Amino acid sequence: MPKVSQQQQLDQLLTDIAKKHLNIETLETRNCVGLDFHDVAVWCLKDALQAAYEAGLLNQAY
Repeated sequence: MPKVSQQQQLDQLLTDIAKKHLNIETLETRNCVGLDFHDVAVWCLKDALQAAYEAGLLNQAY
């Protein structure tokens, strides 16, 4: 199995958080206004930020 870089792991984690909390399928730039800009409810943004913060805390423990 190929080794996954730390940056790739972070990118995947952030993508997973975006999918779960913001209903955003990818964080890749697609050069299309309709695909690159999203309306997000503040409570969804708060949940996503909380998840990222908690992931960071868990990562520090290891």
